[in-house]
Amino acid sequence: MRHVSVTVVAHPLAEHLLTQLRDRDTPPPVFRTLAKRLALAITFEAIRDLPTEEVKIETPLEPTTGRVLADTLVAVPILRAGLGMLEAVTELFPEVAVGYIGLERDEASLLPQSYYRKLPEVAGRHVLVLDPMLATGGSGAAACAAVKEGGPASVRFVCVVSAPEGIGKMQVEHPDVPIFTAAVDRQLNDRGYILPGLGDFGDRLFGTE
Repeated sequence: MRHVSVTVVAHPLAEHLLTQLRDRDTPPPVFRTLAKRLALAITFEAIRDLPTEEVKIETPLEPTTGRVLADTLVAVPILRAGLGMLEAVTELFPEVAVGYIGLERDEASLLPQSYYRKLPEVAGRHVLVLDPMLATGGSGAAACAAVKEGGPASVRFVCVVSAPEGIGKMQVEHPDVPIFTAAVDRQLNDRGYILPGLGDFGDRLFGTE
């Protein structure tokens, strides 16, 4: 069986930002800023091997050639917490196509329930699925399955914190989808929250705790 690729962004700045995000005393306005900065660091790693193309340009002194990213990127945040990572991607790539997948977890079964899906054309394009927490893996696996229906060139899962259980779920259902994360935490608790984790990302992001 093919094993899912997991890349942990072990950069000092990423570790610094993640520690501040974990702190229960970090207020929502600061939390949003930290989340965006950390998402930038993780996205840099996720796009490392994206295709580029050569272009001709004029510098102030002479003509030259350079390379730019091919216009094939799509970002798909899982609502609502994934919105906290989207701005980082759109800031890096202002012309990126954006889709949305709305999933919420049933607190009894811990299974994802779909309530919204709006995707651009993804055929032959490279898709970044954005969700801060890869916990049980249910939402992540469901979102990747929805994206794959459109025939993308590749799907990459970008998250802030992941749990072994979620990685295992992705291993079974989407071993071809690499995972990019700032940390692989210890385990889930009986409510499906990541330990040590950082709590409910969406609540902390939007101040709805």
